[in-house]
Order: sequence, then structure tokens, then C-alpha cells
Amino acid sequence: MELSFKYQYTYFLYPFVIDENKYEKYIIRLLKDKKSKLRIFEKEKDLDIYNYFTPNIRERLFPTFEMRDQSLRNFKELSADKQAKILAKHDCVCFEYYLGESVQGKIGKENGIFFSIPKIDIICFNTGICFLSIKTTIEESEKFSDILNFNYKFKEIKSEFTGLKQYENINIQTDALKDVTEISSVIDEIAGTQKADIDIENKFYTFGYACLPYENWNDRNEFEKFDNEFLKYVNTFPSNYITDLNRESEEQNLSVISKLKYSRTGITKSNCNLLCSAVDMYNYTKLPYEYETVTYFTYILRLYQNIFLKYINNEFRSYTKIISIRKKFIDFTKNLWSKEITNDDTGSLYYKILGSTFELEDQFEQIRKKYEIIYKDLDIEKNNRNYVVIVLLLILSLLLNTFTIIAYMFT
Repeated sequence: MELSFKYQYTYFLYPFVIDENKYEKYIIRLLKDKKSKLRIFEKEKDLDIYNYFTPNIRERLFPTFEMRDQSLRNFKELSADKQAKILAKHDCVCFEYYLGESVQGKIGKENGIFFSIPKIDIICFNTGICFLSIKTTIEESEKFSDILNFNYKFKEIKSEFTGLKQYENINIQTDALKDVTEISSVIDEIAGTQKADIDIENKFYTFGYACLPYENWNDRNEFEKFDNEFLKYVNTFPSNYITDLNRESEEQNLSVISKLKYSRTGITKSNCNLLCSAVDMYNYTKLPYEYETVTYFTYILRLYQNIFLKYINNEFRSYTKIISIRKKFIDFTKNLWSKEITNDDTGSLYYKILGSTFELEDQFEQIRKKYEIIYKDLDIEKNNRNYVVIVLLLILSLLLNTFTIIAYMFT
């Protein structure tokens, strides 16, 4: 029996960087753009997010929670320039981007995969590291193979190698987006095309949810019957990929969370995808909402930490930037580097596994040790310079005293 699905969505997360000196101007641009809107988090509407994260992390990731009543009205009365000055000081700000009516596309000229883009987010950190998040849902299909093929193809839209792969003939047909180049153009419009100081990979990360009908996964049909499809799903491989050839390697680079009997979350260095069964009502009622809110922002925080630490590690090669890098690293450590971000047990486990997957503790420790060595070198150089100055002053003082004595003797 071919595997099918009941409900699904996939977020494609595209990281990009705005030069720090231009970050405030970028915020102004988003505020003035009619297609984008600042997201104001509200305790009543976003209660799950408010209760899930610890107060410190909530303050850093969602500062607009604090904009209420009169303070919110006062903020809205400000000009875009003044609003941007305030927002640029926050660790993180979120925008919603509108393409217009729900956009429906089609991949493939024959027997294509129809999909819609119901939501686009822009999430910016004040270091200039940002994420463009595109939510997609597959339409007019219940075939699990369509999820695999769609995710695989969409993820390659920004890849420079897309045109080299024969089986990736991507053709999107829609009134709003005529072809794949237009999706790429939307990304360029938001993220820009200029290279910044922070070097990041030009690729998408995936964050997906898929719920299978209870007929596919239940007490009689165990998970092991379709674990090959799960491996393809969490690695964003196409449906025709033969997992058995590289199974050991794929499983070695994969972490799986399976706290619930009928739910598996697979995590790799570039994907985080959840597969569950409708045999448990929770899996298709509350879980999809929780996953794309609290789990979604946890994933983004970990992605940010990963990119930021790689950037800092690279920047430590330059002694001339040591003071500014030191300040950034200290601010990051105080504000967005936390051992715990939630009191939820499953959330803590997820946060921990993500950190382990990205090897964040190792990266952080490597930077800390590197900084200590560089700082000691600079301190030694400073002491040596001071020593040279002191010696020169002593010599100068000795010469002056000698001249004074000689002059005294001849008077």
C-alpha cells in the first residue's frame, strides 16, 4: 500500500545577512514596504509562546510582547525612522510578508505537484543575521511521495547546481509566480543579493510536519514498515532515492526524538521534520500548531546560534577586530546563549538535541579558548610596549640628569 498523508506543511528557512551598518535602514525599508508588517506578539493571542519560553528568552526573542496599550499606541504614532531606531536595539524582530492572495503553484509539466504559500516570515537579529521563512502546503494530493519530491525540489531553488541535475526540472505555473525564477526573485527582493561579511551557505533549511492516516501507522502497521520513507523525509531525499545504499551514514548523522508512540522528529544539520500518525487525535489537532509556533522558534534560535558562532569563530582570525568581536560575543553569551529556554521537558530535550546536532557547545568552547589565547597575546604585546616606553623614559631621564650634572660642573 502506497503511503499517504492526512495533513502537512513545510517551512523553508533561508538565512541571509544584512551589514550591521545598514541594519537600521533595512528595518526602515521593511516598515515602509506595504507587503511587510511588523509582527506584534500579544499575550492573549500568542499565549502558548508566552508561557513556553523563559522570561529572559521571551524578552529577547519576542520584545514586542512588552508593547501594550498606551506604549503600543505611542509606538505606532512614531515615524518609520524612529520606530526603526527602537526596533534595531532589540535582539530580534519579526515581520510578516504578504504576496497577496494565497499563491498556488505547480511543479512539473505533467502530473505536477500543486502547492500554496500561505505565509512568509522575516525574522531579523540585530547582528544582521536574518531568516526568510516560506511556509508551503501541498494541494490536491494525498501521496506521501509528493511531499518527498516537492521538498527535495523546492529546497534546491537557490542552489547554483540546480540546473545540473536532470531530475530537477522545476517548472512552477501560477498567475502570481510564472516560474521558479520568480520565487528566487522574491527571495532576492527580501534578502538582497549583496554578500555581507558573514559567510553563510546559500541554501534552505527545512522544518516540516506531516501526519499520516491511522491506516498507515497503527498497532498493526508499525513504524518499521515505512522507516525508509521516514529517512527520505528527514533528509529531504526524493521518493526514488535508495536509502539502503547509504543507510549507515544517514542514520549516523540523524537524531530522532520519539517521546510519543506515534510521532517521530528527525533532526539533521539542515533539516528538522516531524512525522506522526492520526491514530492519536493530539497529533493532528494541537501538535501541528505547537510545532509551528514554540518548536519553530526554538529551531530558529538554534539556527541563529549556529550561524553566529561560525561567524565569530571566523572573525577571530583578525586581531584588528578583536575588541568589537569581544563585545558581540559577550552580548550573545548574556542574551541569547542559554542552557535552558523553557520549563517544558520535551522542549528542553529538543533544544538539547538541536545543540548537539549543530555541535554548538564545542563551537562555543573553541571560541572561548581562542579568545583567551588571543587576549593573552594582546596583553603580552601591551605589556611589552609599556616596558619599552618605560625603558625609553628611564634612558631619557638618565640623559637629562647627566646633562644637568655636566652643566652644573662647568658653571
